[in-house]
Amino acid sequence: MKRIDIGLVGYGVVGNGVARILEEKKELLSKKSGVEINLKKVFTRNWNKSFPYPLPESKKAYSLDEILQDDDISIVVELTGGIDFPYKLISEAVEKGKHVVTANKALLAERGKEIFLKAEQKDIRIGYEAAVAGGIPIIRALREGLIANDIIKIYGILNGTTNYILTSMYKQGKDFKTALREAQELGYAEADPTLDINGTDAAHKITILASLSYGGFLDFSQVYVEGIESIHPLDIELGKDLGYVLKLLAIAKGHNGEVEVRVHPTFIPEDNPLAKVDGVFNAVMVEGDAVGESMFYGKGAGSLPTASAVISDIVDISKSIAEGVGRGIEITSMNWEHKDLTLTRVPDFYTRYYLRFTVPDVTGILAKVAAVFARFNISIAAVIQKEKVVSMYESKEKVVPLVILTHTASENNIQKAIKEIEQQGITVEKTVIIRVEDEEK
Repeated sequence: MKRIDIGLVGYGVVGNGVARILEEKKELLSKKSGVEINLKKVFTRNWNKSFPYPLPESKKAYSLDEILQDDDISIVVELTGGIDFPYKLISEAVEKGKHVVTANKALLAERGKEIFLKAEQKDIRIGYEAAVAGGIPIIRALREGLIANDIIKIYGILNGTTNYILTSMYKQGKDFKTALREAQELGYAEADPTLDINGTDAAHKITILASLSYGGFLDFSQVYVEGIESIHPLDIELGKDLGYVLKLLAIAKGHNGEVEVRVHPTFIPEDNPLAKVDGVFNAVMVEGDAVGESMFYGKGAGSLPTASAVISDIVDISKSIAEGVGRGIEITSMNWEHKDLTLTRVPDFYTRYYLRFTVPDVTGILAKVAAVFARFNISIAAVIQKEKVVSMYESKEKVVPLVILTHTASENNIQKAIKEIEQQGITVEKTVIIRVEDEEK
């Protein structure tokens, strides 16, 4: 049985999980894969602190050279986080002819093009199953299981922190700050949760999925990203009245050679399978032209779920090395086509809209709003102004919410209409916009 030596860089939550599985399930992995996978060296900056899974001294590396300069190590596993350091590490590993496994979604979303082209030039494989949705095997599903399909669209709940917060707000009526504080106390949110709650984490992940699905490289700066920081319990309650559940949704759609990619709070029908995904769980809905809709559900983060995805890449690449095949296969089998995808500009997409205007409690306001909508070809589907909702505005004298649900409209027209309404002084506060993904019958 051929032995494949592994070098692990980064020994945090996921790194500990990877080491635990490689060491404790070594015989099982060998039996299933036909390859002896040996964790040879692990590097972290500080070995003085305690770790959930302690390692023997023989496996500790005190410099990166102990891994990069070791000709016996065939695979480098990068689990450090950030962008600059792991980019340099992976580049050096590729130059040394070592295959790479990474869980770094930020790195791949923002500098993936450079990394994959470097790897192709050296006939090196990059495994990144763990970079999106933790233990859910969505990368392999898109790359292999759905290879016969043109991907029409992807809808994903890709961040467990935000999903936990929105679930608490929906089911328990908590405000955003209270739900966030609870998530931090339970360990579901970082001390600095910025990249989660502002949508960046989910945007990194949908960028990777879109690149994989539509055959090219995306410019991350062009992805529309909006977080959940401004979500008010009032809008969640109104969504319930309309039959909707609010989720931070990551969306990618193909449009005749172009790609629409966006992340924002989204109302979805309460009978949509994604509406049932609560707490810290992730889910991805993929629609292919042959298979129709498929949903992938599971834990999107955590030590062992994410480690499970890392191990799957390690085993896959190890088997290829042992068999003497597979070098460079990662590029072609993922539909990377050495091109930049052209993203549909943010104002050009079409969807339905939930709009909450804060207006004076006087007659004629709705007529004024409707007149502006008519000029921008926006059709009103429903208007809500219920007593129980108005009561939430008790502290605001002579001010009421005017809530409108539109039929499908363009983002461009919605933004222009709202700008005109606010400039006319019809509203007294900034308008709340929540996009609605709901197929009109």
